[in-house]
Amino acid sequence: MEVVKQLLGRLHPLIVHLPIGFILLGLLLQWHDRKNGQYSKVISLIYLWAGISAVLACITGYLQYLGEGYGFDTVKWHLWWGIATALFCFVMYVRLREWKTIYFISKIPIIVFSILFFGLISFTGHQGGNITHGTDYLVEPLPNSVKSALGYKIFEEKEIALNAANWEEALLYEDVIVPILNNKCVSCHNPKKVKGELLLDTEEGILAGGENGAVVVANKASDSEIFVRMNLPKDNDDHMPPEGKTQPSKEEIALIGAWVDAGHPFEGTIAESGLKQELFQPFFPTKIDNDYPNIEVAAASKDSIEAIKDKGIHIDKISEATNFLKVSCLNKPSFSDSDFDLLNPLINQIAILDVAGTKITDAIFDKLTKLPNLTLLNLDHTNISGEGIEKLASSSKYLKSINLTGTHFKEPHLQKLADFNTLKKVYVFQTELDVKGPKTLNDGQITVDYGNYELPTIASDSIFY
Repeated sequence: MEVVKQLLGRLHPLIVHLPIGFILLGLLLQWHDRKNGQYSKVISLIYLWAGISAVLACITGYLQYLGEGYGFDTVKWHLWWGIATALFCFVMYVRLREWKTIYFISKIPIIVFSILFFGLISFTGHQGGNITHGTDYLVEPLPNSVKSALGYKIFEEKEIALNAANWEEALLYEDVIVPILNNKCVSCHNPKKVKGELLLDTEEGILAGGENGAVVVANKASDSEIFVRMNLPKDNDDHMPPEGKTQPSKEEIALIGAWVDAGHPFEGTIAESGLKQELFQPFFPTKIDNDYPNIEVAAASKDSIEAIKDKGIHIDKISEATNFLKVSCLNKPSFSDSDFDLLNPLINQIAILDVAGTKITDAIFDKLTKLPNLTLLNLDHTNISGEGIEKLASSSKYLKSINLTGTHFKEPHLQKLADFNTLKKVYVFQTELDVKGPKTLNDGQITVDYGNYELPTIASDSIFY
């Protein structure tokens, strides 16, 4: 029986639109027929059906209130005004039928009824919208400054911001727990939308609990509803946040549990709580390994870039977040050592240089020392042998990758790469190096990739189609 009640209750959002449609249709026809009065019987019939569907909407709405955990204070205005609207539908029906037995109703001008009716349906619908979407639904897209000026409380959704250097100094509740609650729970448990009569936006609300009692039990996360419900299967009706809402990560749930087990303190730092660093490490900043140095550099002259492009050299910004450039000679195979001087206006901005398939020789290494921010270097299928490559060790302090595929790179120069402090990867496929040579350099810091990967044979490889 409980399942039937819940099912009928969830039909409310569908059924509630029927009386709204009937009422608006009736009011529009009344306006159209205000002079002739020839459609009164049709309009009265529309209001009769509006009343019947409104009664159904009231019943399903009440069942939804019982099954969805709304507090009575949240739904009371919508409920009472919904009942009033349903009754008024029948009053309008009687007024248009002009029954003599209810003489006093027929004496009130129909325009008065219509204005009252429109006000009723508008106010009732507005209250329903506040329940489902919150009172700030219409103003939600507005900037926080505007919403604050209009008197709305701002619940800022911000990520947990910790770092390895001073994570213990962060306030456990304000800096860790509040962001989780604001992002995942407060949208349904705030003063303007109190589901389950539970407020999670303040210390007082958390301690007061909801209609089912306490949500936090000091030092007992396993007995605390806020933690227990987060860990229920998502298809469980008691799982929180409900399906369709943004779910907390397992790391965030673990923090909620640890906070409760620590006595759910609302003051004090992480260090004072005694919680371990492992709980907070997932929220430390992730180091991004970009293809350019993590420094600021001035933008290159647009005129210089255009002049170089006119020579057939392709230039692109690596990212909108930086002024570093990627330079490619893919469309200029005639590029030679002497042509490098064309790039002089960009020496500080070049982070990625691709001179693959060009006419460069080992003399290019002297010129490459002019690029202080070089990060990725592609020399594949050129005539270099590696003579002088060691010059880059001191000048290119950000160099992470060198592609030497298809070159004449020789064995004596390989060990010179071990002196590169930032180098991580060297590609030497189809070179004069022995593929059985060292796979790493500098105690594993640099990976030497010889290519010639061999894939294991599988049964499907022998099938003919």
